[in-house]
Amino acid sequence: MDSQVLIDKELFERLVDRMAHQLLEHHDFSETDLVGLQPRGYLLALRIQKRLKQLEPHLEIQCGALDTTFHRDDFRQRETHIAPSLTLMPFLVENRNVILIDDVLFTGRTIRSGLDALMAHGRPKSVQLMVLIDRRFQRELPIEAKYIGKSVDSLDRQYVFVDWEDQPGLSQVLLLNEKPK
Repeated sequence: MDSQVLIDKELFERLVDRMAHQLLEHHDFSETDLVGLQPRGYLLALRIQKRLKQLEPHLEIQCGALDTTFHRDDFRQRETHIAPSLTLMPFLVENRNVILIDDVLFTGRTIRSGLDALMAHGRPKSVQLMVLIDRRFQRELPIEAKYIGKSVDSLDRQYVFVDWEDQPGLSQVLLLNEKPK
């Protein structure tokens, strides 16, 4: 399977650092929470939260994880059963600012389902979207990220694969010519 490295390990960490700094420019986190979409958006949210704590150790930053499985518009149309992930939301988002985080923004459908899932945990004051990769020209819904690690122009048949490693400094993003099996 042919692949191209979009973001190497060094750039990956610089992007996480830049996105954390952007959040600090706009939020003091007294009324702002991070919410990652399971599974990969939550991994990014945890990385962002860790970097924010390194930059500002005094901050209390809540970070939750949302499972969007049963909120997807294609839930009943799939050939294979989707196994739900775990929702970890130990806080309400009622009247708070939420940074909704995912790894790749493609059609916008996962984000739409994430917004539906988020509403079960309160009515936020505002929701801003943060993504590591924005596949710009493939949107099916009018959804736009405020915080973007990198924008990528790709063909519809290509697949953006975020290779998560357990330790920071080992992650990378690949562009594959076909979806991995």
